[in-house]
Formats: sequence, C-alpha cells, structure tokens
Amino acid sequence: MIIEIRKAGFVNKGAELMLHAALQKLKSRYPDATFVMAPTTEKSDHPFRKLVQLGFFPKASLWRYGIQWGDLANLAPRQLREMYGVVLDKEVDVVIDAAGFAYSDQWGDDPSVELAQSAKRWKKNGTRVILLPQALGPFKSEKNQAAMKTAAENIDLIFARERVSYEYLTQLVGEQDKIRQAPDFTNLIQGVLPPNFDVEQNRFCIVPNCRMLDKTDQQTRDTYLPFLIRCAAYLVERGAKPFVLVHEGQGDRRLAEQVSAAVGGIPIVKESGPLEIKGILGACSGTLGSRFHGLVSALSQGVPALATGWSHKYQMLFDDYGFPEGLVQVTSDEAEIKRKLDLLIDERERIQGVIQARTDQLKQQSEQMWQQVFQVIDQCERVTQPHPRTAGAA
Repeated sequence: MIIEIRKAGFVNKGAELMLHAALQKLKSRYPDATFVMAPTTEKSDHPFRKLVQLGFFPKASLWRYGIQWGDLANLAPRQLREMYGVVLDKEVDVVIDAAGFAYSDQWGDDPSVELAQSAKRWKKNGTRVILLPQALGPFKSEKNQAAMKTAAENIDLIFARERVSYEYLTQLVGEQDKIRQAPDFTNLIQGVLPPNFDVEQNRFCIVPNCRMLDKTDQQTRDTYLPFLIRCAAYLVERGAKPFVLVHEGQGDRRLAEQVSAAVGGIPIVKESGPLEIKGILGACSGTLGSRFHGLVSALSQGVPALATGWSHKYQMLFDDYGFPEGLVQVTSDEAEIKRKLDLLIDERERIQGVIQARTDQLKQQSEQMWQQVFQVIDQCERVTQPHPRTAGAA
C-alpha cells in the first residue's frame, strides 16, 4: 500500500509537527506501507533532504497555474522512475491531507481549487482521501464555495478541528456522516526536551507570529510588537524569567530580536526540530503565544497559556481546553494585559488543573479519530492486493 501525506512541510513547524504525528500513527498501523510526499518548493531547511531522511519516497507533483504538471512524469519510463524512487499520483492508494489551515477565504482560492481538482482525480483512480483535523472556512468567495462543494463530494472522510470550522463547511455542503469533528491530533505526540535547554533560566515562553502583521487589521498590526514588548517587560518585572522562542522562519526571528532588545536582552531560543520545540514548551511554567501549534503544544501538556490570534481557530482552541479567558487582545490597555499575565502566574495550579482535565478528554477524541481513519483505509480495495511497485509487475 502506498500512502501519501500532503500539505505538511518543514519550514512551518506546526506543519512539521503534524507530519511527525501522522507518520507515527500510520506507521504503527501499517508498518509495511510505502509513504510518499510531494517535495515542496520551500527554499529553507532542505525540504527534499528531510523528506528522504524520514523515509518518504518523492511523488511527482507540481501544481502551477491551475494545472498538475506532475502528471507529465507518466511519460517517463517506469524503470527510470523506479531508479529514483519517484511515485506517480495514480499509484497512490491513500491520500492523507494534513493541512492545518489552508482551505479558507483567508488563504485565497487556489488551495481549495487545487483540492477540488485533485479530489476528483483521486476519486476516479480509486484512491481513498482523508482530511485530518484542520481549521476550515470561512467560504464567502464563490470560487471557494464551488471548490469545497466539489471536494466534499469526492473525499471519503473530513475532520473539522472545531465547531466553527465544522459549521462553515456543513452550512455550505450540508451535514454528512463523513464530515466530523475532532481536535488537533498533535496532542498525542511526545515532545523531546533538548539537553542544552536551561529549564531554570527559561521559564515563561513568548512565541511571536509574523502572521499577526499580515493577516490582521491595521490597528492590530501596529499594536502587535508594542504589545509583546509590554508583556515581556512585565514578565521581567514579575520575575517570571521570560524568553522568546522562534517557532519558525525569519519573520518570527525578527520579532523575537526586537522584543528581546527592547527589554534588556532576554534569551532567544532557536530550535529547528518540532519535537524539541514541543519539549521546550512542555517544560515551561507558562506561555504567551500567537503560533497555533505552539499553543497546542503547551496546552496539551498542561501548561497554562495566553494567546493572541488572527482567525477563529484560536478562540476555538481555548474553548476546547476550558480556558476561554486565555485569549487576550493586543489592543488591550496596560491594566488588562497585566491582569491576564497575573492570572497565569498567580493562579497557575488552578488553570493547570482545568487544562489537564480537558487534555485527557481531547487525547481520547484524537485516538477515536485515528480509529475512524483506519476504518476508511482498511476498506480500500487495493490495501489487500499486492501493489505493482512491490509485486514486480510491469
């Protein structure tokens, strides 16, 4: 059986964490499966090398100008393709879509249009398609509406990550048994604490997100960096031992450097591994963050967190963990910001108890989600038959 994991990458650490989480579960269930992934055009972190290191075969795929150019690989002799381990789209038995947040007006029409066209092709090929839990919508664009209707018709199982995403999709295509709700599935994967991380000196983690500068209104953009600086300064004043964690990319790094410089040079931690990032977040006393999976990594390990965000997924996440007051607006006045930070510091044990109780429930829901995924994969007719690539067929 050949399983493709798509829409996960290596620059976005949330996406990479989802990749590890999905791969771990699928390998444990299907140890003899061949896993494939389409190499990306990301210029950072050597994505093809990482793909190979994780044991993936490359899939011939290149979506440009509304056309899947990867299909041209069908013209290459099979012997040549197999020499380099290249897998064709039509050879894939199961597609696992691990996009955290791609199908929405906030990301334009292209992702939804590509999903719709691909889903039709996969349906024709007999490929099973599953969307793992992710944020969806809103879908006000006519192109997005049409694309998501087509996608829903041709996909076998769709998981919305929370109530609002579920409603955005079902209001468009109607309630269907194959459209379900389940929490973010990275809550099941264990983090790894780097041996060189100083747990005593780095207690309260600040995780900036450059998306707060290009996915929000002008007032929020203008206020975001001053807000982070005010928070960091107050945490220093409270003796909370704050540090800034670069969750991903140059944009986040610039914000981290600006925050650190403004409050006397608090530590900046840069870690390339998603499991190590989760390990660091799990070792903290508290977190103030804007990266969704940074917040999931904290909350799923019982670490109290405050969040600023740019989509509905942040509010829904904190509702799921029973701590809706953990949302803070960057435009809040000084007194409100201090009140929120004091809450996290002074009532840490109470908040931790609330979060931990929800964490156990959400992990159980994630396990149930995987059982439903396995049921769909197990129904695939091609699962029980030798695949041409492994059976030596011409």
